[in-house]
Amino acid sequence: MNVSSNTPKSEQIRIGYSLSLSGPVAENTKSARLAHQIWEEDINARGGLLGRKVQLICVDDHGDAQQVSGIYRDLLDKEKVDLVIGGYGTNTIGASLPLIMERKKFLIGLMGLGVNSTLKYSRYFAMIPTGLTPNSSLTESFFELAASQEPKPKTVAILTADAEFSRNPVLGARENAAKYGLEIIYEQTYSLDTEDFSPILSELKTIDADVLFLCSYLKDSVGLVRAVNAGDYRPKMVGGAMIGPQSASVKKELGPLLNGFVNYEYWMPVPKMDFPGVADVLSRYQARAKIENVDELGFYVVPLAYSQLQVLEQAVTATGSFDDEILAEYCRTNSFETVMGTIRFGEGGEWAEPRVIQVQFQNVDNSELETFKDSHAQVVVAPAKYASGSLIYPYTPGN
Repeated sequence: MNVSSNTPKSEQIRIGYSLSLSGPVAENTKSARLAHQIWEEDINARGGLLGRKVQLICVDDHGDAQQVSGIYRDLLDKEKVDLVIGGYGTNTIGASLPLIMERKKFLIGLMGLGVNSTLKYSRYFAMIPTGLTPNSSLTESFFELAASQEPKPKTVAILTADAEFSRNPVLGARENAAKYGLEIIYEQTYSLDTEDFSPILSELKTIDADVLFLCSYLKDSVGLVRAVNAGDYRPKMVGGAMIGPQSASVKKELGPLLNGFVNYEYWMPVPKMDFPGVADVLSRYQARAKIENVDELGFYVVPLAYSQLQVLEQAVTATGSFDDEILAEYCRTNSFETVMGTIRFGEGGEWAEPRVIQVQFQNVDNSELETFKDSHAQVVVAPAKYASGSLIYPYTPGN
C-alpha cells in the first residue's frame, strides 16, 4: 500500500477495511475505492484529521465472506490501525460484525442491507439509505407505484437469484406486495450460473402476472433484460431490485433494451438531489474513472462511499477523539452534512429516514455513455418528493 504522504507512520491516522475488489461485485467496489481515495486526498490537503495525515489501508476480500474476519483481525492486531470502516455488501459486512462486536469497534458500513437488524450492535452505522426498515424500504416505492396505476395490477411474480444478497429484498417484496394489495402468484429462484433465461420467461408467460419483480446480480441482470425483450411475456411493470442497471458498463451494453424497466437507485442527477458538493465529487471521480478502469458514471456508489468517510471525518473532528464509543455516541445523536445531503441515524444505525428512489429508463435510443449522464433517459418516478417525471405504464419494450 502506498502511503499518501511522507509523514512518519506513527503520526498518521490509519483507517483499515476490506473491499471486494475482485469477485462478482468488483465493478461497484472499485468505484467505492476510488471515491475513498478522493476523500483521502481531500482530507490530507486540508491537514488531515486532528492535524494528522490519513492513510487508508484497503485489503481485497475477493467477495469471500470467510476471509473477512481474518482481514479485520490482522488490521487491528498486526497493522494496528486506529479506526476501521465497513466493507461493501451485505455478505462481507455481516461477516465482519462478530469480530467488530468482540473488539467493541465503531463501524460505518457501506451497502449492507439489514445486516444489523437482528444483532442490533450499538456501534454500527449504515450508509445504505434504506431507513429503519431496510428490507421493505428498498422496494416499497416500487410496489406503491405499481398499486397507484390504472388499471391497478393485481398479481406479482417474483424471480430472484439463489444467493445470500437476495434474501432480504425478497422478504421486503413479500411484505410490500401484501401492504399494497398485490397477490404473489409465482416465486422462483435461479442459479447464478444461469445463462439462458428463455425457459423461465416462457414459464412466466404462462403465469402472466401483472408485475414481474426481479432481484438479480450484474451478469444475470443483463441476461434477464435481454430475455424479457426477446420473449413475448409483457408484464405491466418490471424490475425492482436488480443490481446491474446502475452500472455504466451495463447501461452501455444494453442501451435501448433497458427502456421501460423500473429499478431502485440511491442518487440521480436530478435537481432535487443536487446536494452540496455532490456534483464536484462526481466530476473529479469521472475525470479519473476511465483511466483507472472503474465505473465511468459513479452515480450508484460514489456519493455514498464519499459520504461514508465524511461521516467519520465529522465525528472525529467534532469530538476530537478516536475513541470508538465516543464516536458511536456522536453518530447516534447528531446529523451530518454530506454529498448525499443531511444524514441522521436512527435505530440499529440505519438512516432515520429512507432515501431510496425508483428510476425508469425512458427514451434510450443508443448505447453511448453520454445518454446516461443526465436524467433524460433515467427518470426518477418515485417517491414524489424526488420525482423528475412520470411512469410510462404499462411496460412496453422500446418506450
